[in-house]
Amino acid sequence: MSEPDTFRAAIARLPAGVAVITLRWRGTLHAMTASAITSVSLEPPMLLFCVHTDARFRDALDDVDTWSVSVLADDQAPTADWLASPGRPAIDQLARVPHRPAPVADAVWLDGAAAWFDCRTDSVHRAGDHDVVVGSVVVAEQGPAGAGGLVHLRGRLHRVR
Repeated sequence: MSEPDTFRAAIARLPAGVAVITLRWRGTLHAMTASAITSVSLEPPMLLFCVHTDARFRDALDDVDTWSVSVLADDQAPTADWLASPGRPAIDQLARVPHRPAPVADAVWLDGAAAWFDCRTDSVHRAGDHDVVVGSVVVAEQGPAGAGGLVHLRGRLHRVR
């Protein structure tokens, strides 16, 4: 069995795309930065993301079945960092982040993202200290054709074009 620090250092060498997941719970918009997100199926369209089991966002998923994904563009690293900050306030955490209402989910899409998805939770699976949330995509849109992306590699965010 791998030691946790050894595993963390080794898996950090796998580049991962960066997105922000949003939902509205108890009248408040919640958001989290995720790098454990991927396409699951093209037919039907599905994607997944992973969330820590003791996160406030995870608690919200027990009550809310729709959520939005904004795939961050290459100039949105400050947003990724802010929404990954432990201890940020639950109220108005998106006040400094330009956004608009999502078309289907009771959530928001971040302005300037490379792509957006609205999803409905299909299933949730426990996987160690995280839960894997699988969602059916109900809306998908692309951002500007020239938008780059962000990847998380070795504990840092990197721009990709």
